[in-house]
Amino acid sequence: MSRPPGMSVRLKLTLSYAGFLMVAGVLLLAVVWVFLLRYVPDVIDAGGMFVPNRSDLQRAFVPKAAAALVLLLAFGLAGGWVLAGAMLAPLDRITHATRQAAGGSLSHRILMEGPTDEFRELADAFDTMLARLEAQVAEQQRFAANASHELRTPLAITQTLLDVARRDPGRGTAELVEQLHAVNARAIDLTEALLLLSRSDQRAFTRERVDLSLAAEEATETLLPLAEERAITLETTGDVAAVLGSHALLLQLTTNLVHNAIVHNDRGGRVWVTTAAGRDDVELRVENTGAVLAPSLVATLTEPFQRGNRRARSDDSGVGLGLAIVASIVRAHDGTLALAVREGGGLVVTVRLRADSAAG
Repeated sequence: MSRPPGMSVRLKLTLSYAGFLMVAGVLLLAVVWVFLLRYVPDVIDAGGMFVPNRSDLQRAFVPKAAAALVLLLAFGLAGGWVLAGAMLAPLDRITHATRQAAGGSLSHRILMEGPTDEFRELADAFDTMLARLEAQVAEQQRFAANASHELRTPLAITQTLLDVARRDPGRGTAELVEQLHAVNARAIDLTEALLLLSRSDQRAFTRERVDLSLAAEEATETLLPLAEERAITLETTGDVAAVLGSHALLLQLTTNLVHNAIVHNDRGGRVWVTTAAGRDDVELRVENTGAVLAPSLVATLTEPFQRGNRRARSDDSGVGLGLAIVASIVRAHDGTLALAVREGGGLVVTVRLRADSAAG
């Protein structure tokens, strides 16, 4: 959008400084005029001696006052220009950083020195914004690359199956249909997970009162057949834990955590799902037995397409977005997510969300 050119801020400040200085000078001269010259009579009888009267003082005072105002104006313009330039110098650095960011360079930082003032706060806030944008862009690029790779895999498998079927027309179609169905189902699951992750990142949901304890019970009930198939014991306990958020997203969060605890577990293992309500926040805790995990691996589990073990690619452990979706949902609800290695093997996941203030 084109705009007509206008005065710079530096020029506006200069004119403002000079204007205030002129007003102050005029007021000072007015004070001299009112409280000094008004007491001098127009005619003075000094017995033949020359004594200046009011008219004489006016003729002497007015030109000098006008000259003083001109000098004051020149001084105000020059001094105001220098002062405004010195005061606005930090804005030049911020503007330079803004233009670099607009050009695609998010690594530049202002790093303004000096004591804390409005410009320093603005520069620090801008640096923080650039750092977050740089991290988000890097995460999105990494996510897009991973998503492209993951989506390409089922498509490549489908293409391979179709090529084999075309080269061997006499081959039975039942096995081919079953394989294509499994590959297509995985692609659908991955697409839905990507959409859910995008929805939670954009915070495109309506907030309502949600009880995490009920969500935990619903999730464990839904996943009970999978747990029984793997001979895993599910235990759900805890208090009413009311929060404000999306029921669908929080149920998905709980389901993902329980599903992750079941899949990445030993046969015959256990999963504990507990909720606790505090004064200001509520806690959802999912703990499971399983293999001993390295702390360095645990730190990466919330990244998209990260899995806890290599066999996850050959079983039904999901598409590698379970904990990434959990982390996104927690961020969208302004909560915290903590993953820790369980003593003896397994994982402990703790979610803290702000309690519903009207729940009490």
